[in-house]
Amino acid sequence: MPEIVVIIPALNEERAISKVLAHIPRNIASEVVVVDNNSCDATAEVARNFGATVVHEPRKGYGLACLKGIEYIMSRRQQTDIVVFLDADYSDCPEEMTSLIKPIIEQDYDMVIGSRLLGRHEKGAMPWHQISGNRLAIMLINSLYKVHYTDLGPFRAIKFDVLLKLGMKEQRYGWTAEMQAKAARQRLRFFEVPVTYRARIGTSKISGTVKGTLCAGYNILITLLKNRWAYD
Repeated sequence: MPEIVVIIPALNEERAISKVLAHIPRNIASEVVVVDNNSCDATAEVARNFGATVVHEPRKGYGLACLKGIEYIMSRRQQTDIVVFLDADYSDCPEEMTSLIKPIIEQDYDMVIGSRLLGRHEKGAMPWHQISGNRLAIMLINSLYKVHYTDLGPFRAIKFDVLLKLGMKEQRYGWTAEMQAKAARQRLRFFEVPVTYRARIGTSKISGTVKGTLCAGYNILITLLKNRWAYD
């Protein structure tokens, strides 16, 4: 097996993080890194008790947390082959991680996206405004970059050396969009697998309100356009 490290950005997820960590296939992941994004609850303590490596990013931002996780991986003594990104709210099914890494290991894909729209999502797991915003973003990225994605889902796996070559910079909610836009630009071999998506534990910081979804959508839009203009 290749060396696989899981990065989990987490902000106030003490109720969910234990369930996420308990369902990660330990025969797959060499190390699980929970990035505590300045939580004011016991997220870090719970994660540490479940055997995860906890690193701290005091500046709030989904992208900032992911970047901190990458920074930690670069400091590891062991070579990392594949990185899996997974949310801390238990909306994704960690046990489906095998499906994400299989195309990379067996067919040499560079990146695999867990598509919620190809898979099954529980009733209420994705509010109408989240589904609409996601579809609009997908239409835009497919049009701008001449690719065919079906989702911008956070559950994904990517070769670590490829991830570094992407030069990720996005600090907030445009992280997944930036990765897929840059992957399209660099002609990476990507694959999508259907994943299960369920109602998260607790209230979403993004899709929990229409305002949150609009703010995230605006951030994603700016990220896509900015990366498109950067190559023109």
